[in-house]
Amino acid sequence: KRGKDLSRLKAVIELLLAEKPLPPKHRDHPLGGNWGGHRDCHIEPDWILIYKILENEIRLERTGTHSDLF
Repeated sequence: KRGKDLSRLKAVIELLLAEKPLPPKHRDHPLGGNWGGHRDCHIEPDWILIYKILENEIRLERTGTHSDLF
């Protein structure tokens, strides 16, 4: 957990599930390369969520720091 406030992650997930756009502070954007078809957003400046939007679901793939994930 690294002492992270999981309520911040939950708030982002709730927005994604409601199909609402994330506020600009989350820097949501599509990924390329090995992560093509996925998106990444920032829960905090160095806490990232990688996810994929499918037809009827959102798949949460990974979370961690930038250096953990890339």
